[in-house]
Amino acid sequence: MKAADLHQESENGNPEWTTEDFASAHSFSSLPGSLQAKLSTRGPQKAPVKERVTMRLSPEVVARFRASGPGWQTRIDAALKEWLEIHHRV
Repeated sequence: MKAADLHQESENGNPEWTTEDFASAHSFSSLPGSLQAKLSTRGPQKAPVKERVTMRLSPEVVARFRASGPGWQTRIDAALKEWLEIHHRV
């Protein structure tokens, strides 16, 4: 494999399959039952479950948070939590 191909593979994270990849692949049903069971179930949630909501935010707020890169929704959540701490002490 060429260095450029390796670079593309690591950049992409999900490289396109080659004929050799397809030839060496196994079907799910051909895997041992114990492995099928592990692959069929989702593991325990590592972080607390968040509630899905729909809300309208001003374009300026959304643009500013999106411009900060991946994880912008989590940063909005953190900003709201911080606001609650400051403004709504019980």
